[in-house]
Amino acid sequence: MNKFKLCLALLLGCVLVTSCTEDNSKSKINQMTGEALDKIMNDKKEKEKYFVIDVREPDEYAEGHVRYAVNISVNEIENRIAEIEDLKDKNVVTICRSGKRSQKAAEILEKHGFNKIYNARGVSEYNYTTLTKVANIRGKTLQELADTGLYSIVDARDEKDYTAGHLQGAIHASADTVESKFAELPSDKAVITYCYSGNRSFDVAEKLAAAGYTAINSLDGTKEYGEFKLIK
Repeated sequence: MNKFKLCLALLLGCVLVTSCTEDNSKSKINQMTGEALDKIMNDKKEKEKYFVIDVREPDEYAEGHVRYAVNISVNEIENRIAEIEDLKDKNVVTICRSGKRSQKAAEILEKHGFNKIYNARGVSEYNYTTLTKVANIRGKTLQELADTGLYSIVDARDEKDYTAGHLQGAIHASADTVESKFAELPSDKAVITYCYSGNRSFDVAEKLAAAGYTAINSLDGTKEYGEFKLIK
């Protein structure tokens, strides 16, 4: 009888250990359909809840990527974790061509403590309706690039807010007026756009890209990044 109880206790112990091990090893990586990501990228409010990383190489990204995606290649993401550490509790989506590199990137993010990770279907596997050539960056990067003086900058906020304070060298334009400002924007110089939250500025950037400019949009606007150096 005592042997039976001992065996039963050992068996229950093994079950509990196995159960705990399974819970602890449960992956935080979810799979996302192309349809789901496409819907998010088409919704200016919903997209604010997600941060999309295209993990392909820069030349692949430049050929076309889903709207609002930033580019951090799978070979660089391990060394650039510091750039996105503040997003550990946000929905982070990885995407590539077929889903393989993005899965690898998702596993790296999981290893570094990211909690809400989605591996989206690749751009060659789904007919995304939001493909664009407008590059996307974060607010910190915008300020760093603005400091170099090597880029044209367009402020797409309301004119009163532009007048109250804008980035050094920035001109004011909206999606409706940017075409009239082409004379002020050298065609051989990349143009960075920004606004309050990355929406208006993206529309401006799309028009610039269509006109042949290298267009870069800041996902973080003045409402989201508090360290812009604004001047009058």
